[in-house]
Amino acid sequence: MTMYLFTTALIELMMLTMMIHVLHYSGFTLRQKTWFVLTFASVMICAAAEYAVHCGYYSPKFALPLTVITVVQFSLSPLLAVFFSGALGLYDEAKRSLRYFSAGVLVQIVCAPFKLIFGFNEAGYFRGRLFFVYEAFYFIGLIYLIISMTVVGKRFRHRDAPTLVFMALTLGTGVFIMTVANIHIAYISIGISASLCYIYYNDLVQQDVQAELIAEQEKITDIQTSTISGLANLIESRDTETGGHVARTCDYVKEIAEKAREKGLYASEIDDGFISALYALAPMHDIGKIVVPDRILRKPGKLTPEEYELMKKHAEAGGDVVRQMLEGVTDEEYVRFASDVASCHHEKWDGTGYPRGLSGEEIPLCARIMAIADVYDALVSERCYKTAVPPEDALRIIKSESGTHFDPLLADAFIESRGERIRKGGERA
Repeated sequence: MTMYLFTTALIELMMLTMMIHVLHYSGFTLRQKTWFVLTFASVMICAAAEYAVHCGYYSPKFALPLTVITVVQFSLSPLLAVFFSGALGLYDEAKRSLRYFSAGVLVQIVCAPFKLIFGFNEAGYFRGRLFFVYEAFYFIGLIYLIISMTVVGKRFRHRDAPTLVFMALTLGTGVFIMTVANIHIAYISIGISASLCYIYYNDLVQQDVQAELIAEQEKITDIQTSTISGLANLIESRDTETGGHVARTCDYVKEIAEKAREKGLYASEIDDGFISALYALAPMHDIGKIVVPDRILRKPGKLTPEEYELMKKHAEAGGDVVRQMLEGVTDEEYVRFASDVASCHHEKWDGTGYPRGLSGEEIPLCARIMAIADVYDALVSERCYKTAVPPEDALRIIKSESGTHFDPLLADAFIESRGERIRKGGERA
């Protein structure tokens, strides 16, 4: 009996823990919490009643209270499945089922005085000739629970059939042993199964919520990408750069980053996420030109010092525009990354760039990569104020400014990568 007391106490503690978790969990509605609490509280009541009847301290004078306790237990046991189906979200089905299973409660009450289902005598508890009625309600409840779990499982994308089978076997084994061998471990099985069902259901909810969040994030990312691309193309059309500057610089920054990773450069920063973000945000590098007047953007000749100072403002303005666009829509790290690309791509390795005069690795890595791509494309592209430079000459210029304008490691990586493409005939016009 000591072991019986221990297992009963374990069930009570397990169910109490589950109730506390449910009540403090923010992922369920009040209605769901109510059904879950009903389920776990009912297991506690039934397990305690089972122990009270079979604890070994029976006396004929306890026959009446034990009869009442057993009626409660036999009435609640089949209802556990109904309570749990309600907890799983089958509210209407659970309410309808309560009407049918309430017939079992009436049967227990009516049969109790006549000891037809169970009874107590001088020897203690015994099963009546209609005990099969209780077993029938119990097994109907078990089948109902399995059906409910199956129905609910179909609502989720991440359902796991082996888990459902395992829970059904655990529950069925406990009931079978109690019924055939008269060993009272059914509520251990029920308690374990109820906990597993709860954990399984909660896991299904979390997985589907996570999948929905990922899908929503992908939609937001697509919207961001389309917005960025549209604005970048708008700026490019104002700047009269008709050669696809935005698209080419996206390819160049990806090429530089991938070559740098291949060579083991800045390994702590350059990963798949970094490359994807840089490729997606590169079109925003000149978005600050939206504040530059058309007379300067479209001027065919060399800019005056005053005009050049106005042109330089596009870098700092770009960082501000990006922050206003993305802040509150995406995470801060992504916003900072985008802002760095826009505001720092005219900084120079030797500190003579603008707008802040950053030098060396003070310049964000994404902006150092962007600087090489931007200058290279400007060199090999024809503009209204200049002719295009051959790719080989453009690479020689990049090499000559390595360590002054450009990060020397990244410049060498780009020269190596682009040189390979030129030799293979892969350089784009």
